[in-house]
Amino acid sequence: MSPPAHGSLPAYDLTGRTALVTGAASGIGRATAVLLAQAGAAVHCADRDEKALAHTTDLITQSGGDAWAHPLDVTDRAALRSAVTAAERTGGRLDMAAAIAGIMHRSTVLETEDADLDRVLAVNFKGVLYTCQEAARSMLASGTRGALVTMASGAVDTGSPGLLCYGAAKAAVVQLTKTLATELGGHGIRVNAVAPGWVRTPMTERDDAATRQRAEEALAGMSPLGRVGEAQEAAHAVLHLASDASSFTTGQILRPNGGVAMPW
Repeated sequence: MSPPAHGSLPAYDLTGRTALVTGAASGIGRATAVLLAQAGAAVHCADRDEKALAHTTDLITQSGGDAWAHPLDVTDRAALRSAVTAAERTGGRLDMAAAIAGIMHRSTVLETEDADLDRVLAVNFKGVLYTCQEAARSMLASGTRGALVTMASGAVDTGSPGLLCYGAAKAAVVQLTKTLATELGGHGIRVNAVAPGWVRTPMTERDDAATRQRAEEALAGMSPLGRVGEAQEAAHAVLHLASDASSFTTGQILRPNGGVAMPW
C-alpha cells in the first residue's frame, strides 16, 4: 500500500485500525472510505448500491489498501450488526465508524406527506442511530477507545425551504451525537458530527444542469470563500474527528461549510 496520506503527521495515521463507513458507494461516503484507507485503516464499506459499492472497494484495494463491501440498507439493524461482526473478525476490533448514509427529499412543509417524513427519518436518523448503536456495543465489548462520526448538515443551522424532512432528521442526528458523547465518554469513546455546507455529490446533483448551476452560484455567493464544497473536503473533516488528532474532542459539530453559517 502507498504511504498514508498523512504519514508525516502521526496523529492522522490509522495504520492497524479498522473502520466502518456507511454510504460508501458515492459522494462523501466514498471519499471518506478512500481517505481512511489512505491513512492506513482497513475499511468496511456499507451501502445499498452494490455495484457502486464494489467500485469504492476496488479503488481502495487497487491502491494497496484493505477494504470489504457490505451491501446493506442502514435501516436493517441485523445487517449492520453483521457488518460490525465482520469488521471485528478482520481487524480484531472495530476502532471507528462513520455513519454517512443518507437521502434527500424536497417538499414544502404543507406538501409533506407522512410517507416522506417516515422514509427520510428511517434512513437519515434511524440508520445513523443503528450504526452508532452497533458500533458502540462492539467497542464497549472489546474495551476499544474508539471514535464515532455522524453526518449532520448545514441545514441544522438555518431554515432551508423544501428541506423539512432532511433538516429535521439531521437536527436529530446532532442531538444523538451530543447525547452519545455524554454517555460514552467515560469509556473513552468519542462521538462527533460533521455538518457540511453544500457539497457536490450525486445526491446534490440530481437537478438538471441549468438548475444546479443557478443553485450553486447562489450558494457560492453566500460563502466568504465564494464557492461550494467538494466531497473530499467533508471527508477530511471525518478523518480529523476519527483520528487521534481530535483525541480531546467529543460532542462537537465540525462545519466545513465555507463560512455560510458561523454559529457561536
